Amino acid sequence: MLNLTKCLIFLFCFGRFFFMTAGAQSNDSSNFDGNVVQRYGQLKVSGTKIKDMNGRPVTLRGMSLFWSQWMGKYYNDDCIRWLVNDWHCSVVRAAMGVDYGGYLQHPEKELKKVKKVIDASIELGIYVIVDWHSHSAEKEQQQAIQFFGQIASEYGNRPNIIYEIYNEPVTVSWDSVIKPYAGKVIAAIRQYDPDNIIIVGTPHWSQDVDKAANDPLKGSNIAYSLHYYASSHKQWLRDKAEYALNKGLALWVTEFGTCEANGNGPIDYKENEAWFAFMEKYGISYCNWSVADKKETASALKPHASARGGWTPKEISESGKMVRNKLRQF
Repeated sequence: MLNLTKCLIFLFCFGRFFFMTAGAQSNDSSNFDGNVVQRYGQLKVSGTKIKDMNGRPVTLRGMSLFWSQWMGKYYNDDCIRWLVNDWHCSVVRAAMGVDYGGYLQHPEKELKKVKKVIDASIELGIYVIVDWHSHSAEKEQQQAIQFFGQIASEYGNRPNIIYEIYNEPVTVSWDSVIKPYAGKVIAAIRQYDPDNIIIVGTPHWSQDVDKAANDPLKGSNIAYSLHYYASSHKQWLRDKAEYALNKGLALWVTEFGTCEANGNGPIDYKENEAWFAFMEKYGISYCNWSVADKKETASALKPHASARGGWTPKEISESGKMVRNKLRQF
């Protein structure tokens, strides 16, 4: 009788453990199907929407890496794999720093970092934005043409690739500066890659999408970047975005922050939710700034967080936790 009692207790405990484990596994990130490129295939711009190979609207959600010359330690396979498996990113953005000790001074070094992210993204089946992370790209036009021509010639046959040819123009003209620059860089890409999406920056830190909407570029599969920081950019910027959408522009939020535009300050939770709702309403794809352990509010990680992913809650910032929770809803 005693042995039977022990057996029943053992079976009860084992069964309870089994079901608890099964429940934990059902919510485990390992069950997330990260191969979104297999599912969506070749993306295209159709009106204001990004659509998949079957003509269905697609919204990609993910993370932007930090300036490559300063946070290059996160440009590696393990980090990207963790962003896919645990954060459920369907897109990552390789923000290749151009000046300030970046590509202009060390082209091979920075190109190598970007290629690591591209190769990891292809292996994992996600999309990757290759970003010319500069505030004065019109002054670097020849280098940008060379860079994007090289990327397009090597990777242009892969549907994973998305080109962002100008991160954030500042106070330059859309008509006389950005548009001519974009036309020449786009032509260099299209020599090798006629299909993949190209994203063009807009004036005033990629906020004046209304100006681009009034005089858009000619050509197919072109989208326009909209950047915001929720604590600084509120309804007035959403109004600009809505104006551009109504004019037929396809927008892509290649960079957003949860805090103030300087990367610090408080997180405005109400405005963040308003922006998330806006992007979901219009099917706008987005990447959060940024995968970095810099001591600032916008960083998704706390100082000294592992360069290889596997981050515990103690390594993730307040902003990072909020964005991760949002990404894992999809």
